[in-house]
Amino acid sequence: MDKITLKIGLGSCGIAAGAEELVGFISALPSQAERINAFPTEGGQIEILKTGCIGMCFAEPIVEVVGEYSIIYGNVTPEILHEIISCYQKGENYTKNIILTTHPDLKEYASQTDMLSYQKRIVLRNCGIINPESIEEFIKSGGYNSLQKIITQNEPEKIITDIIESGLRGIGGGGFPTGLKWKLTREAVLSQQSATSEPKSAYIICNADEGDPGAFMDRSILEGDPHAVIEGMIIAGFAISANTGYIYVRAEYPLAIKHLQIAIEKAYEKKYLGKNILGSDFHFDLFIKEGAGAFVCGEETALMASVEGKRGMPKLRPPYPSQSGLWKSPTNINNVETYANIPYILSDHQEIRFITLGTEKSKGTKVFALAGKIKKSGLIEVPMGISLRDIIFKIGGGMKTESPFKAVQLGGPSGGCILEHLLDTPVDYESLVATGAIMGSGGMVVMDTDTCMVDVARYFLSFIQKESCGKCTFCRIGTRRMLEILTKITEGHGEIADIDTLHELAINIGQTSLCGLGQTAPNPVLTTLKYFRNEYEEHIINKKCPASVCKALIKFEIDAEKCVGCTLCQKACPVKCIDGKVKKPHFIDQAKCIKCGMCGKVCRFGAI
Repeated sequence: MDKITLKIGLGSCGIAAGAEELVGFISALPSQAERINAFPTEGGQIEILKTGCIGMCFAEPIVEVVGEYSIIYGNVTPEILHEIISCYQKGENYTKNIILTTHPDLKEYASQTDMLSYQKRIVLRNCGIINPESIEEFIKSGGYNSLQKIITQNEPEKIITDIIESGLRGIGGGGFPTGLKWKLTREAVLSQQSATSEPKSAYIICNADEGDPGAFMDRSILEGDPHAVIEGMIIAGFAISANTGYIYVRAEYPLAIKHLQIAIEKAYEKKYLGKNILGSDFHFDLFIKEGAGAFVCGEETALMASVEGKRGMPKLRPPYPSQSGLWKSPTNINNVETYANIPYILSDHQEIRFITLGTEKSKGTKVFALAGKIKKSGLIEVPMGISLRDIIFKIGGGMKTESPFKAVQLGGPSGGCILEHLLDTPVDYESLVATGAIMGSGGMVVMDTDTCMVDVARYFLSFIQKESCGKCTFCRIGTRRMLEILTKITEGHGEIADIDTLHELAINIGQTSLCGLGQTAPNPVLTTLKYFRNEYEEHIINKKCPASVCKALIKFEIDAEKCVGCTLCQKACPVKCIDGKVKKPHFIDQAKCIKCGMCGKVCRFGAI
């Protein structure tokens, strides 16, 4: 074979799993070429193509052999890559570790075919496919065609009408209709221009402040296909009559920021940004604003305050941003996923019409980040209306451990926990709210029976309490009191009256807080109280944690009748709190025990 072309996933997940080591391995092969990323070997030349995350984070590092047929390999190590290259140099196919392929003779070896069959990839259509640093590859995939179309037609009102008719809703919060938000913002711009007879500033903002634990949708999209978001923002600017845009992205996403910076520079070079875009009178400038990681800045009014250089704190609405937003000018805010949908919806070449996907009130698709105790963790995109059960057990492959499914946390710290008997709930805005959870940005954390739901509620309240900006009394003080009560319960000092106190505080915080963070902060507590009240009572009444998670309620002891004195537990103990002689019963010094559970894991006789 004259040349082997390898596409390597170099998103954050791939890099963390060792993808850069694979690139280094190839670069160290004999007779390194002078040309970057091409390394001739005895059997020919190896070309490296970089791409973003394809979504199968559990199988990283991922390598695709590109040719007449595509063959994608997962969990690739330098040793496996050496075998792959050796086989292809001999004109053979390496059949191990195949996760996806278009090769008809190798499909029986592919392990993840089902994972994609339930998905409809619109937002993720280019992720893991193109080089995110190459504007040429984006254009070749159909990128910027929609922008060219709307510039040529020069009908801003028609763009808004098309978005309204598509049924697209804001994907990242409460699901407000995107087209309606654009319409209201445009009307505010035109109204103010009419009143002053002068051009009025208006702004487009992309909310990429992804702060939910377990969520990485925005990061992966910006890393893998930044131009899709940029194109969507430019189209929004044209429709609304705005000439300036900001992408608000947290500084903890260095690779996403790097790819955005490169993409913006290339877009200016190609005249997709700046003055006289594509030969028209329209101009649009785009800037990156790095956030410092405050969760509250995901709320739109706090985000705008941060862009203006102020402390990120929410404001009372109305007026809404569409009327008076950034620097008191009409402002449209959507999230990463929403903007990435725009070019597809306005394209003349939709593989699947956006409006035909989903349910009556929730159209299109939704990207979810699967995390927790699930076999196939990663990023998926599914049509609205699919059931949670299909997502977890068909796409996600079910539970990672032998322990049964217990709950799924949906919507991050502001979301709620959903039980097994509710897994047939369709994924749409209204249905999820009915369970006590929310769609949110799309984080989905799967938990098994080894999870303590009281501790889960305590964890999310701890996060919320730390991230509260402190402006609202109930959010500032109420979440602290709730956290104190939850901590008291997990430490075995709870009282039965604490349950009613928690519920009362949760209701009051939700009703009196100013922004969405405070209003939804009690959701983890409310849903766990609703569905797992028995666990709260077990902690309070019997001073036991059914999942053996809360350390203050755990006591490890050794059954003298079962202990054979093998010393395995003694050797495994990190603090040397186990004593005893060989072939004699051992005992645990409770004053030293840190309750790590290592003794129970190594004991072969069930004596712990």
